[in-house]
Amino acid sequence: MGTKEDVRSRLNIAEVVGEYVRLSPAGKGRLKGLCPFHKEKSPSFQVDTEQGYFYCFGCKAGGDVFSFVQRAENLSFGDALRKLAERAGVQVEAKYGERGSRDLYEVNAFALGYFREHLPGPALDYLRGRGLADTTIEAFELGYAPEGWDGLLKRARGRGLSERQLLEAGLLTENPESGRVYDRFRGRVMFPIRDHLGRLVGFGGRVLDDSKPKYLNTPETEVFKKGELLYGLDKARAGLSGGAELVVVEGYMDVIAMHQHGFTGAVASLGTALTAEHATLLERLGATRLTLMFDRDEAGLRATLAGLDQVLGAKFRVRATSVPSGKDAADALLAGDEAGLRAALGSGLDEVQYRVQAAVEAHGVDTSEGKRRVLMALLPRMQNLDPLDEGAEQMRTIACHRLSIKPEALLEWIGSKAKRRTLTDTHLAGMSAVRAEEDRELALLRQLLVDPSLLAKLDGTTPWRNEAVRRVMLAAQGARSPDDILEVFRGQPEEQLLIRLMFEGRDTGAISRTANELYEQKVTAYAAAAVDDIQAGLSIDSLRAEVDLLKRQVAGASPSEQITLLRQIGELQRAIEAEKRGRRAHA
Repeated sequence: MGTKEDVRSRLNIAEVVGEYVRLSPAGKGRLKGLCPFHKEKSPSFQVDTEQGYFYCFGCKAGGDVFSFVQRAENLSFGDALRKLAERAGVQVEAKYGERGSRDLYEVNAFALGYFREHLPGPALDYLRGRGLADTTIEAFELGYAPEGWDGLLKRARGRGLSERQLLEAGLLTENPESGRVYDRFRGRVMFPIRDHLGRLVGFGGRVLDDSKPKYLNTPETEVFKKGELLYGLDKARAGLSGGAELVVVEGYMDVIAMHQHGFTGAVASLGTALTAEHATLLERLGATRLTLMFDRDEAGLRATLAGLDQVLGAKFRVRATSVPSGKDAADALLAGDEAGLRAALGSGLDEVQYRVQAAVEAHGVDTSEGKRRVLMALLPRMQNLDPLDEGAEQMRTIACHRLSIKPEALLEWIGSKAKRRTLTDTHLAGMSAVRAEEDRELALLRQLLVDPSLLAKLDGTTPWRNEAVRRVMLAAQGARSPDDILEVFRGQPEEQLLIRLMFEGRDTGAISRTANELYEQKVTAYAAAAVDDIQAGLSIDSLRAEVDLLKRQVAGASPSEQITLLRQIGELQRAIEAEKRGRRAHA
């Protein structure tokens, strides 16, 4: 029997790693590439061929060839050793605990043969009646557990398998009072469940009638852990490296029907919510986008997103959508509504946008306390400043827009633990992006008080943010002098604002009458130019806001919609450049 060192001596770590990572020379005896264990744009992963180790300067992962395969394939050390031993042509001895897992796979394989043997009959008719082709039934290895208490048990005894082995695999159930053992699965269509490596770890069984429970799974075993498994992932994973979207549906039949109709990214959880363990596995396999497709109304989808583990949101772009007509995916496809299913996959609720909207609806943004609560609610999802976390960046962008906060101020707050603990009204006021636009509006009003006739230069479409400015602009229609405007607001709060702006606009100081006349002429000329400049600035601000909104919509749009949105963004950006050129021409 060979040893670990025998296996290592026959392997070139660069050749093994090279099957997962594109490597290029990085100096004597070293190779580099993009780390397979975290997202990165520039290579920080290196392999030392002389020493036989790998190391990532980004995520700090490192080790030998066995460690690499363990991480890359989510294997135990024993399984990684056996995999590499087969590659090296070395036979190794199974140590304590390692043989047990292999036994479970083999026992499950025996049971699958038994279930497949009994498929012809009512079970096969049921599957065909659900629209499944024989090739699909074969590809997913569907079978049937016949009625009776001990059919599988008797077959196993005849093959030299013990009750203990079947119990450990979850294929038998033991009566705790009598000690009697009997087949767990009886009278059920059987769905073999494989892990992401294709190893047979357990089964799911569905009744053919209305008896309960409708579905029954293998219990937790050494190899069957529901919170780490996704049905169909062994088939769906092939498209993940190419950026395919993973679609999480509710049941085994949904997965199979979707694969049959070309939706090969479909998987299903085993009666559990998606977990952090799922997230870790899917990230390692290269998944970037998840769509949750359930037969629920919008309120149900919102509840699904609200309960979604934030680890999933931080690692993937997540959307939730519903199957057409409230059916499950398998029934929708059986009814011939493939187009409706495809349309549903192109729409839905974006997880990031949903979380912002839910926080805004819960707390409001009209008060400092409301804004404070919204920011604190979104902080766990916004605080990752890794530029590769597109979800966190998108949430910060939307939050800035909804709360009128300057992006740089939000980043400063996120980076300051002290400010997070004491988010005061003063902090919020300093973060406000509205102030800059309102300052432009006040500057514009100041110039109009110099010469009210300049009001005619405005096109009447400006959406004033400052309420006082909006009221003054309405009252200024037809005014010939600042006194006409002041008269409207005599004794009202706006009067003091207007007087202050008038003094700021005509701060002549102690100068002669002649100099004052020249000053008045210059001020009037300046005011006309300033109106043009300030209005152009407001127009640019408005156009930029539209660009930001469209950019947020691009990520969740279908390919055809993305083309239209990108075209609109291009037109707006050209309009912004035209406004800028116009400002420079008047300067």
